[in-house]
Amino acid sequence: MRVGVPKEIKNHEYRVGLTPPSVAELVAAGQEVSVETRAGSGIDFDDQDYIDAGARIVATPAEVFAQSDMIVKVKEPQAGEIALLEPRHLLFTYLHLAADRPQTEGLMKSGATCIAYETVTSPHRGLPLLKPMSEVAGRMSIQVGAHYLEKEQGGRGVLLGGVPGVAPARVAILGGGVAGVNAAQMAVGMRADVTIYDINNDRLAELDMFFSSQIKTAYASKAAVAAAVRSAHLVIGAVLVPGAAAPKLVTREMLKTMKRGSVLVDIAIDQGGCFETSHPTTHDDPVFEIDGIIHYCVANMPGAVARTSTFALNNATLPFALRLATMGAEAAMAADPHLANGLNVSDGKIRHAAVAEALNLPLN
Repeated sequence: MRVGVPKEIKNHEYRVGLTPPSVAELVAAGQEVSVETRAGSGIDFDDQDYIDAGARIVATPAEVFAQSDMIVKVKEPQAGEIALLEPRHLLFTYLHLAADRPQTEGLMKSGATCIAYETVTSPHRGLPLLKPMSEVAGRMSIQVGAHYLEKEQGGRGVLLGGVPGVAPARVAILGGGVAGVNAAQMAVGMRADVTIYDINNDRLAELDMFFSSQIKTAYASKAAVAAAVRSAHLVIGAVLVPGAAAPKLVTREMLKTMKRGSVLVDIAIDQGGCFETSHPTTHDDPVFEIDGIIHYCVANMPGAVARTSTFALNNATLPFALRLATMGAEAAMAADPHLANGLNVSDGKIRHAAVAEALNLPLN
């Protein structure tokens, strides 16, 4: 199969769909790989690195799409990229369609087969291609939260871990999944006062055992979330419903009860965000303030640590990319129902139930 890797064009997106070592694996398996010039420059891979791995370098995204059967990316295709897709194409990337009707309609119109990283599952009910970026985003959420709590950034002027004689900041993490656990690990390491909220009692029990006395856990009732928001200095939104829009757990009214200069970090923003007041931001302009509360809602958080993120992502995606390239999409999905769960759009139709429900479109 002819595999193409375009340069990412989303704002401050430095990751790349395939690293040179991944390209070498595909070439060794008998595949042809075309890479857009400077596609890996953001993480210090030059064109020669890709040539040495066996790739062919092409000058423009149009050439990548024209010369490829399968497109491997990181972020959802932008409008100009969607225009290059044809029914013969297999697109393998993050999509997050539940919060993006225009993209969904564009992909349907293209006729391409679109497999989303974020809805591929594992035998253990996990999301193996979303997991590495959830780990990165969870850990980053505490870094950025601590930064924006600083007074010069408009924050409350609170040190996350406190000092002897002064209490640490209170961190409320909404969601006990991969992102929430990684956020908690970082917050605990910085000596914050951490509570994880979730609606799954079995998961809360697991977290209680995992962290022992380092954190607190609480059932995420509406009243508990409201109380958490009232008392917290930093709130991390880490809720995920696979393929679907994120539930709005923190309302505009709740903001009025928060301490001025508190910070909200919405990891779920790719799926529409779990704060009612959230809207996507970029690394160029990452925060905004409502009612004195700072919101950090960057939709591609891991792009800020692009080298770490790219290697972590490739570790997870490469086995699936090899299978798709070697077997073809139809055979690969027939052989692996977990990969088949990644199918979001094909032949102009929505194929994933959660996406169809979120956008009120028919499921086929």
